[in-house]
Amino acid sequence: MLAGRNPEGNREVFNTCLTNISALSEGMHMYLIGEALVGDGAELAHIDLLIGNKEGAVGQAFANSLSQLSRGHTPLLAVVRPNLPTKPSTLIIPKVTLKKEYQVNQMFGPVQAAVAKAVADSVEEGVFEGIDIEDTVIMASVFVHPTAQDYNKIYRFNYGAMKLALRRALDRFPDVDTLLHEKDRAAHAVMGFKVQRLWDPPYLQVAMDLVDKNHMRRVLEELPQNDHLIIEAGTPLIKKFGLSIISEIREIRPNAFIVADLKTLDTGNLEARMTADAGADAVVISGLAPISTIEKAIEDTRKTGIYTVVDMLNVKDPRAVVEQLKVKPDVVELHRGIDVEETAYAWGDIPAIKKAGGERLLVATAGGVRQHVVKDALKAGADILVVGRAITASKNIQHAAEEFLEELSTEEIDQFRIMTDF
Repeated sequence: MLAGRNPEGNREVFNTCLTNISALSEGMHMYLIGEALVGDGAELAHIDLLIGNKEGAVGQAFANSLSQLSRGHTPLLAVVRPNLPTKPSTLIIPKVTLKKEYQVNQMFGPVQAAVAKAVADSVEEGVFEGIDIEDTVIMASVFVHPTAQDYNKIYRFNYGAMKLALRRALDRFPDVDTLLHEKDRAAHAVMGFKVQRLWDPPYLQVAMDLVDKNHMRRVLEELPQNDHLIIEAGTPLIKKFGLSIISEIREIRPNAFIVADLKTLDTGNLEARMTADAGADAVVISGLAPISTIEKAIEDTRKTGIYTVVDMLNVKDPRAVVEQLKVKPDVVELHRGIDVEETAYAWGDIPAIKKAGGERLLVATAGGVRQHVVKDALKAGADILVVGRAITASKNIQHAAEEFLEELSTEEIDQFRIMTDF
């Protein structure tokens, strides 16, 4: 029987992707995947599901699950009420081992009813329009936290998660463009902390070229909380205290994007891995290092998910170095050394460097940067302004940092969010 919308009703049809419907109806071995997280607290609901033909892979898994039971994860059919299973036939599989009677009651009560009702309502609303619901089965893997208590919330959150997962499966959500746009913009809701990514320049990077831990702590405690602020463990700081200083910085600023300025000249892959293991988000490699060293460092940072910064201090032609690299870094830092800060600011042709490094390359400017040159640096194409003593040596660190941030003219971005629709 093909599911269709009641011609007398005026219900919205959520799924408009007819090619997905046709493929599901005609292709026995084709299946769709959906996922959704809804709610908060202990009653938060998370559902992963598969939709497929009875004669295909999902149908086979459906039959196997019903006939091959697993202790604590016994699957159950979704029923609107006892003796009234929903259509398409839906199997609920508990993600969390059911050890206590109250957990079983939750699964066979509000969860079972919510999932079944969500499927039935989706049929009524036209979500399955064009699909033979008698030949289609759904497998829903359902999470209920062991400390969940509120039956009303358990029902409502699981109902919402099931409906959203169904719609996303039939729409093949997300498409690649949405995935790439969103992947760096939001934190995982359950993880509890942010993994900062540099997707919204410009940024202010505070370089802690310090040798005093008390001074370091004061800087970290007084810096404002801002998504456009990067913290750098400077070379002197790391040389004195080692990479273990990263964990101390992380303890004070758990959500910060932390750069470890190693200025690596050799063993790029080893030092990149050491930096990642220490908990930093980026490692600095010297642009004076052999090309093979820089490339090995970049390759290893990609494996570990951190950024590579190539510091062009004393490099005559940064663009040429970037062009030679077979794999490109995430950031190129145009750096005027502390010992030559009396010279004029000269950052070179930033657009040419970006062209050599690809559209995702960020360019940082460093070395005696003061507030009056921020606008000029941004106009030249800089994405990151690296500032040291103008902030770390200030009597009012917070105020000094805020003045630089104000020059960036950027708005705070709420990355700690759960996107339930796009």
